[in-house]
Amino acid sequence: MIRLALMLIFLAGSLAAQEAPEAEPPMDYERLGKIIFALDPEAQPSGPGFQLTVSDVPMLVITDTNADRMRAMVPIRSAEGLTAEDMQRMMQANFDSALDARYAIANGMLWAAFIHPLSPLEKDQLISGLAQTVNIAKTYGSLYSGGAQQFGGGDSGNLQRELIEELLKKGEEI
Repeated sequence: MIRLALMLIFLAGSLAAQEAPEAEPPMDYERLGKIIFALDPEAQPSGPGFQLTVSDVPMLVITDTNADRMRAMVPIRSAEGLTAEDMQRMMQANFDSALDARYAIANGMLWAAFIHPLSPLEKDQLISGLAQTVNIAKTYGSLYSGGAQQFGGGDSGNLQRELIEELLKKGEEI
């Protein structure tokens, strides 16, 4: 019985070692740059980061190697004139539909931002975060969505459903 248990443990360990995906190297400025230039061959280095365009939206990606952080940002509009309703809707989206991207205010501007520790950032996480940042910038004022499924438990689903129902109702009149 013990022999069988040891054989099963050995076999399970061997299979796990064979199936384990190869770990990605830590993200750093150079690796980040290679990924960014693959996404936008026209990207430009800019200080500790890069300027690029994703889906016709200009974006800035900044790194801080001392703090081991990165930030991708898209300017949306001036923060001046944002109403309490605007702020509430953005905070609702930050909770459920913006996903890994966030609405943020800095230096008098409203931004779409993706902020993440730099070294553990994986390539697919970066690409997804950039896409979500562009999506919440593009859907500001309408769906406030990162473009993927909603996390749930928040208000965005009902608010978006209200829009669908409103449009369906209008469509009935045609």
